[in-house]
Amino acid sequence: MTRRRGLIATAIAASALLLTGCASGASDTATESAAAEGDWPRTITHELGETTLDAQPERIVSTSVTATGTLLAIDAPVVASAATTPSDITDDVGFFSQWSDVAEERGVEVLYPDLTLDLEAVIAADPDLIVISTAGADSTADQYEALSDIAPTVAVDYSSKDWQDLAAELGESTGHEADATALVEDFDATTAAAAEELAQPEGTSSIVSFNGAGQDAGIAKEGGSHATLLDALGFDVVEADASLDTSEQARGDFAFVSFENLPKAIEGDSVFLISSTEDTVAQFLDEPVLQNLPAVTDAQVYTLGETSFRIDYYSALEIIDQLRAQLG
Repeated sequence: MTRRRGLIATAIAASALLLTGCASGASDTATESAAAEGDWPRTITHELGETTLDAQPERIVSTSVTATGTLLAIDAPVVASAATTPSDITDDVGFFSQWSDVAEERGVEVLYPDLTLDLEAVIAADPDLIVISTAGADSTADQYEALSDIAPTVAVDYSSKDWQDLAAELGESTGHEADATALVEDFDATTAAAAEELAQPEGTSSIVSFNGAGQDAGIAKEGGSHATLLDALGFDVVEADASLDTSEQARGDFAFVSFENLPKAIEGDSVFLISSTEDTVAQFLDEPVLQNLPAVTDAQVYTLGETSFRIDYYSALEIIDQLRAQLG
């Protein structure tokens, strides 16, 4: 694996000789490889172009704290990851709670805190593969060229796919295809079993990121990771009318709507609240502007748990446990 050390300026000057460059234009396809599993070098087609990997990565850094969970789940050798600002859904360094214990066990270091990209920290981590995101608050897509000058870099868009597809994509980039396949098969069996156990409310369902009175809210889109998971569990998820979406940048997973439009945006007969607790459910049920919603009048509002905003293998299992506790 080509590695780059030293000052960024030196790396940029040498990039033409040391790294196979990236083709221009974005790609909406999954990663592709000309080589069979286990064969190297291989060329990965990703969201921001193509990247050639000379050998299987042994030191991976992730600038996407969201993608890190999936990398850990497929047993990829992550040595450092960006961290978000510590909160109720993270540990004390800013790793998401659902996988922070796994990261600690494997010795994953904080690449940089508060999702504030630090190129010198990336260099110091001495990666042979960098994984970045093109969506979300942890996106470093605007620094793709600079990161590619440090080490081979692949870009993913976790907002446009579920974690299973992301696992397959990252599996090929890291040489952990078999691990990704086995993980998904095991999870699918768990999901199928849970679907048989759950008593789904009648009618359709909305998945809502409820932030309280006066605050914009997120409504999960069909085909996003949250909707895909609940669909697999037997729920019929509906999204908000596209005309209500106030997002500045188009996303494949959520539409964001103003508080005054929230009653129009929630079309489901039941509501599932992400990043929530039972207290959040009570707050939602008591909100005056939502009193005419069928989900409120029928008391069909449920929590998906505190770690449910970003779905990876670990948080998906926690969501299933939450639903079993409420609807099992």
